[in-house]
This record gives sequence, C-alpha cells and structure tokens, in this order.
Amino acid sequence: MSNSADKSLIPMLATEKRAVAVIALVAMIRMFGLFALLPVLALYAGGLAGATPMLIGLAVGGYGLTQAALQIPLGALSDRIGRLPVIVGGLAVFAAGSLVAAGSTSIEGVIAGRLLQGAGAISATLTALLADATREAVRTRTMAVLGIGIGSSFLLALIAGPAIAGLTGVPDLFRLAAVAALLAALLLLLLPRGIRRPDTRRLPVTAAFRPALLRLDLYVFLLHGLLTGLFVALPFLLRNRLDLQVGDHWKLYIGALVLSLAGTVPMIIADEHKGRHGTITLAIACLLVSMLILALAPAGVWTAFLAMVVFFAGFNFLEAGLPARLSVLAAGAVRGASLGVFSSSQFLGAFAGGIAGGWLLSGGNPRDAFLAFVALTGLWLVLHGLGKPAETPEN
Repeated sequence: MSNSADKSLIPMLATEKRAVAVIALVAMIRMFGLFALLPVLALYAGGLAGATPMLIGLAVGGYGLTQAALQIPLGALSDRIGRLPVIVGGLAVFAAGSLVAAGSTSIEGVIAGRLLQGAGAISATLTALLADATREAVRTRTMAVLGIGIGSSFLLALIAGPAIAGLTGVPDLFRLAAVAALLAALLLLLLPRGIRRPDTRRLPVTAAFRPALLRLDLYVFLLHGLLTGLFVALPFLLRNRLDLQVGDHWKLYIGALVLSLAGTVPMIIADEHKGRHGTITLAIACLLVSMLILALAPAGVWTAFLAMVVFFAGFNFLEAGLPARLSVLAAGAVRGASLGVFSSSQFLGAFAGGIAGGWLLSGGNPRDAFLAFVALTGLWLVLHGLGKPAETPEN
C-alpha cells in the first residue's frame, strides 16, 4: 500500500489492466444475460402451464438459491484445481440452464432451468481470479472497475430486456443468456499469461471463517439486504406517492448512479491512501443518511433522487471495497473459499432483504420499510465503530 504522504495513485501494470478488462467483460456479459430477464420473467412465468404465485417466485428466485449454495464449494474447488477450469465449467452449466429454460413450456421446466443457471456459481471464483491477477495496492480500484461494469450491465439490461422480450419473446432472452455465457468463456483466452496460481497449501477450510473475514461477510449480507429491501419499497413510493410512471424509474436510477460517482471516487482514493476502517465508516454513514432522507424528509421526486445519490455513493464504494479487503485478508490457499463465503452471504442478504422488504410493505406504507432500514443501518454503523481495523492478512 502507498504511504499516506504519497498523494499519487500507484499506476496499474499493463498486465493488470488487461486482466481487469477481460475479467470485468466476462462478468458483464454473463450478468447481462441474467439481468435482462428480471423485468419480464415474473409476467412470463405467470402465463406458463401450472403456474402459481409460489412457483413464479421460485422461478425468479431459484437462481439466487443455488448461487448461494454453491459459491463456497466452487470457490474452494478453484483453490485446488485453478480458477479457469471452474469458471469455464460454471459458464457451461449456466448456458445449459438457459437453454433448458428457453425450451420449456411449463413453470416446472423454467424453474429447473433457473436452478441450473444458478449452479454455474462463479462470482467468487471470478473475484478470486481478479485478486490473483492484481497487486494489493491497486485492489480496490480493480474491484471498483468490476463493480461499475456489473452495475452498467444491470442498467443496460433493465432497458434492453423488455425491448427484446417485446420483439421476439422471453425464450429468446434465455437463448441470449446462453450465447453470452459462451462468448464470455471465449474472452478468457485474452487473459495475460503469468497470472499467479492459487496457493495450493492445504489449509483447513475453517481459515475462511476467521473473525475478520466473517465481519466482512456480515457487512455484505447487510449491504445487499438493504439494496434489495430498498428496491422492494422505493418503486411503490415513486409510483403510488410521487406519481412517477414505472417506465421512467430507470431515468432516476441512472442519473443518481452517475452523480454518485462524485462521492464514490474520492472514497476509493482515500481508501488506498489512508486505510479502510474510516472510509467504510463514511460509506455506511452514507447509507444511513439516504434512509433518513427517505424516511423523514417530505416526499418528492428530488428528495428521492438525492437519497439515491447518497445511497449509491456509499453502496458503490462498499461493493468494491469489501471484496477488495477480504481478498487481502484471506490466506491465499483459501482465497477462493473465503470469497465463496462472501458471495453466499451476498446472495443470502439479497434474499433476506426481499423477504423483509415485502413484509414491511404489508401495511401499505413504504416509509415503514425505510424506518426499519434506518434502525438496521444505524446498528451497523455502531457495530462497525466498536470493531477494530484488521489490516494484516493471515498467511
């Protein structure tokens, strides 16, 4: 890491830039095929033979369940046999699941396809490969590139998915996902040579559950719980209270995401120079402020927009900074397993946030959800303040 007196960022090596670009593109292309289904899948599943509300929910959420279940074993496997075999195998399984769902005319078939898609759980292994290919001094920046790339893929997919489905149908979105996965596998051929292999020392898997790592796992669980819960409640506020048409919501999200970079980028720079405990504190505080605005400020489009800008500033930093910190603290021999636990915590957080958000909305008032999120984020901030910085990796 750079000395705090050194105000210039350490430049990335040419091989690091190439590796980051390829890995980010692989993640973006793969996730685009998945994200494009989100705006249309529930409606499509509802028209299939045998559909019930519970089965529709399983068709949408089944992917996340198998993702959470398999991130740890596949991450651990990548520590033993290498990252690329696991990534290529995961992309092949994802493509197979996409084709199964594309060819199904029943809700059960789509569910089977979605579960198989999720079985290609390579998020942790991709992140571990990124860590293998970069130095600690540039790790947060590289994770930021990955996070911003996936976020851009998400926003583009939300716009393109409904358009493609309207023109050619949802089955073609599943086929597009399969093609995207195969294209992502071919892109791996562009990775630079010489990426260091995982440490193959036989450390016990319990090394992936050190307290310092579990704290980061808890943080990403809370982060994605808040994100999912927010996006359960916020659309109802925008549509029902602010009369903002659903088709216009994406404009608010994209505008807020772009402006939020004015807060995220300085935090990333400060993080690389001054240590991570303080910048994580600031990022959690951003989440808290955004929830306070939504819960207590007079309802309005500009109020919601301001809250989203502040939220994304903190969220984007934590989305990049948490896996970067974990990749530094985790012992090399269990880095894949450690990132597997981290990714599973992320998916479980999203599942819990969706359930909690729906339950909190049962009274019909989105502010009830925002108030609960204020309490949760405030508790998170207090717990972080009581913790001690963990700056030394265990080898």
